[in-house]
Amino acid sequence: MKTIVFGMLLVLMKFQISCEKKELYYQSKDLVYVGEYTSGLEGPAVDRDGNLFFVNPIKSGSVGKVDIEGNFSLFIEQLPEGSTANGIRFGQDQSMYLADYTGHNILKVDLQTKKVEVYAHDSLLNQPNDLAICCNDRMFASDPNWKESTGQLWRIENGQFHLLSKDMGTTNGVEVSPDEKTLYVNESVQRGVWAFDLDTQGNISNKRLFYQFDDFGMDGMRCDIEGNLYITRYGKGTVAKLSPEGKLLVEIQMKGKKPSNITFGGKDGKTAFVTFQDRGYIETFRVEKAGKSFVK
Repeated sequence: MKTIVFGMLLVLMKFQISCEKKELYYQSKDLVYVGEYTSGLEGPAVDRDGNLFFVNPIKSGSVGKVDIEGNFSLFIEQLPEGSTANGIRFGQDQSMYLADYTGHNILKVDLQTKKVEVYAHDSLLNQPNDLAICCNDRMFASDPNWKESTGQLWRIENGQFHLLSKDMGTTNGVEVSPDEKTLYVNESVQRGVWAFDLDTQGNISNKRLFYQFDDFGMDGMRCDIEGNLYITRYGKGTVAKLSPEGKLLVEIQMKGKKPSNITFGGKDGKTAFVTFQDRGYIETFRVEKAGKSFVK
């Protein structure tokens, strides 16, 4: 009898350990309170050390930071006059690049000195909104005109803007696939996600509709290492995960209704961080595959 009871207890202990090891994916929770939100809370990106950066907490024109211990602070209290950032990306040397939508710039920030300089400027842009980066710091920027519900798509290289596509809808989220052969851009008002073939020179071709949503808008989006595309559904309060073939795999329910952008980080790159424009928290959830920009 004692042997049977001991055996049952052993089975229960193994089951409990197995349950504890099994991780729950796609379950949103609050990461940290970042102060009274502004309508511009956006652009999360993680540096090589695991620190999370984002724009416009507390006030417009600022850059926030959450360190690896979960402590929030203002990394930059105020960008130069006339500048307000949106998307953030990190270069190979860990320089921070900001899409400055009010100044029509891409700004470059030294993480050590916090020195801010203009990397690229072009007055022909509506407002550089989100950034993607690949291929030795070649960048791509969405460029929406919200008033006219139109947009453009640009390549930024060696400090210069190069127009890739005009007469689009309200271009917003932009991302490059892990193999660097596909460029994605979404149109918030029109609710479509477009894919382009991307060559080694940064030129695009073969525009095609990758996915069409029936309701609600979109904002930022990022790929994981397997090419799955995560898209923030602004107004719906979800993050949609699309396969590389354009199939909707899962839609993750968030707490806030206005997710503005997403990035990946954590020790293994499998933690998603989402900024919101309707609450003072950054939300987070775990995923199965690391983000493609994750640096070990």
